[in-house]
Amino acid sequence: MNFVNEKEKKLNLALSKLKNLNFENPELENNIKNLNLKKNQLEIEKQEMESKYKLLQEDYDNLSKKMEEMKNKEKIDQKKQIEFSEKIDELNQETDTLLEEIDKWQM
Repeated sequence: MNFVNEKEKKLNLALSKLKNLNFENPELENNIKNLNLKKNQLEIEKQEMESKYKLLQEDYDNLSKKMEEMKNKEKIDQKKQIEFSEKIDELNQETDTLLEEIDKWQM
């Protein structure tokens, strides 16, 4: 019977220790708080980066349009220059022809 009483006392002691156990871990809670703070900071940085990316994308699009416009203008200018050169060549030929005619008349 003594053996049963001792076991009962030991079980009661173990139960009281289990009831008094604190399942909270302050270090774990601090780690979780720190992780949440870092997560929030990263989310803020992500939003800032997305905003900057959006602005850069808009700038890129605008610059691409300007570049295309400049290329088109350059093509037009080159075409005009070629046409001008052709006109000058025509005028030179006409001038040569006229000079030849004048030379014929003078002889």
